[in-house]
Amino acid sequence: MAVIHQTTITPSKLEMLTAWLPSRPWYLGDGEPRLTKAGGFRLDDPEGEVGIEFMVVTDAAPGADGASAPGGYLVPLTYRGAPLDGAGHALVSTAEHGVLGTRWVYDGCHDPVLTAQLLALIEGRVQAQAQSVSDAVDQEVARSFTGDGPVPADFTTVVDHPDRTELSTPDGATLVLRRILSPGSDGPADLPEGAAGHVAGAWELPDGSRARGLVAVLHV
Repeated sequence: MAVIHQTTITPSKLEMLTAWLPSRPWYLGDGEPRLTKAGGFRLDDPEGEVGIEFMVVTDAAPGADGASAPGGYLVPLTYRGAPLDGAGHALVSTAEHGVLGTRWVYDGCHDPVLTAQLLALIEGRVQAQAQSVSDAVDQEVARSFTGDGPVPADFTTVVDHPDRTELSTPDGATLVLRRILSPGSDGPADLPEGAAGHVAGAWELPDGSRARGLVAVLHV
C-alpha cells in the first residue's frame, strides 16, 4: 500500500488546482477559484511508481451569471517522478515534494496507470485507500460490477464535457468520470441504464455536512 509522506509540496495541491481549474470546460466558476479540499481517496500503483489520488474540492467563488457553486468537483490526479510521454497537454503542474523531489502532476484521466487501477477498483480487484493515512482502506468508497471479466484498459479517447470526462476504448467500453458531483446518488439502483459498474464516494459540503454521490460509471 502507498505510503503517505507527511511533508510539504510546493506549490500546494490547492494552488495548482486554482491555476488549472478555470481552463477546464466543466469549471462553473467566474474568475479565480476559492477552493477547499473536501475529500477523496487514493489507489495504489502495483509498480509503486505513480501516486494516484481522486481529490474532491469545493469552490466558494460565485458561479458564472450568479449561479450557485456545484456540490463538488472531482479531480483525479497522478504524481510522477518523470514526465509521462505524450501527455504534455494533461500536465496540471510540476511541484517540489519535500521527500520525493520534483513531481509531474497530471490530470489522471489521461494517465493509463490511473485508468487501469480505477477499472480494477470497479471490478473488485483492488480496494480504495484513505486519502491521508498510510495502509488504510477507505471504507466510504463503494463499487459494483456486473460484467463477466476484466475490461481492457486501453482508453485511447478522452473527451471533456461540461459536466464529465468520458474515456472510451476501441471496443466500445466507456468510463465516465463525473467532474461535477451531485449528492444523493451512490448505489447500483442510481446508475444510468446499461451501466456495468460504478464507484461512489463521500465528501464534505461547504456547510459541514457529509455528502455521498457517484464518482465514475462504466459501460461495456
